[in-house]
Amino acid sequence: MVHRVELELAGRTLSIETGKVAKQADAAVWVQYGETIILATAVSSKTFSEGRDFLPLTVDYRERMYAAGRIPGARFRREGPPSEKEILSGRQVDHAIRPLFPKDYFYETQVSILVLSYDQENDADILGLIGGAAALHISDIPFKGPLSATRVGRVDGAFLINPTSTNLDESDLNFVVTGTPDY
Repeated sequence: MVHRVELELAGRTLSIETGKVAKQADAAVWVQYGETIILATAVSSKTFSEGRDFLPLTVDYRERMYAAGRIPGARFRREGPPSEKEILSGRQVDHAIRPLFPKDYFYETQVSILVLSYDQENDADILGLIGGAAALHISDIPFKGPLSATRVGRVDGAFLINPTSTNLDESDLNFVVTGTPDY
């Protein structure tokens, strides 16, 4: 069954949809803001590994070149290793969600975020945070969500929520805020 939630945010529609794709994952969420679309999935092992005293959490954030309409030339036909931006975006998601797992949860867990379409105006990393947390929240993986995120910019003294790339070029402030209903 497909579930869809929409919200008007900064003059654009943020939609979160589930039940449509990646049905073998514990949970999958399709997030769209403007024309930027990401797919976030969450999967966790069902078996416990003895002797483990930490959460083996992997966050894989990938922006494929085709998402922005670019196809690499003959020399770079294949997608390479993660870029610095992809690594930092993955860490940003990890740092936001890791504290929301129970302290005694030691099952291998993976959150995969794939940028499917990028309109070059709406940053996909915020959608990755929202989608990754939403996928964990609706899954059977123990997670103390929900969690949301927004980017804040400031242009001419006015604060902007989720500024476009054009606004960010003019902004003297660029930071990301994440939070739960309790914090």
